Amino acid sequence: MRIISGKYKSKRISAPKNLPVRPTTDMAKESLFNILNNLYYFDSISVLDLFAGTGNISYEFASRGTETIYAVDAHFGCIKFINKIAKDLELDITTFKSDVFKFLEKTALKTDVIFADPPYDFEVDKFLKIVDLVFEKELLNEEGVLIVEHSKHTDLSNHPKYSYEKRYGGNVFSFFDN
Repeated sequence: MRIISGKYKSKRISAPKNLPVRPTTDMAKESLFNILNNLYYFDSISVLDLFAGTGNISYEFASRGTETIYAVDAHFGCIKFINKIAKDLELDITTFKSDVFKFLEKTALKTDVIFADPPYDFEVDKFLKIVDLVFEKELLNEEGVLIVEHSKHTDLSNHPKYSYEKRYGGNVFSFFDN
């Protein structure tokens, strides 16, 4: 994987093979950040990266100037890897080793962007539970957005907070807002 833009543009990061991850493709990530670039000034927002995996999305935000980034993953190896890369590149990423659902139940963090990249094989109700928890717990700041990455075989468009989706090959980003 590589960082697309910002301070670490073109920096390649190789994740250990033993991590249970499916990093967002560079093409899909670049398209996502083109959308976000039109919505936000990266240096003035806060981000919550759920199911952070390798930290791919967190690094992209950090490279573009976002200073408040929280990354959550249940796998110790993923958290250890994110912490290592963040230290090596001097990125300010706060990590939490936690089940995402338990984290969402308990956290009081409010951010501008919440990005969730759960396993593609989740049942639809588990995807929707993420959306429900974010809005029930009021975890988005005003003008904030929740983005859920999923496969083209998952349809989240019936949720009342659903706004729109963007498709890139087999990847779909569904956007939710107040």
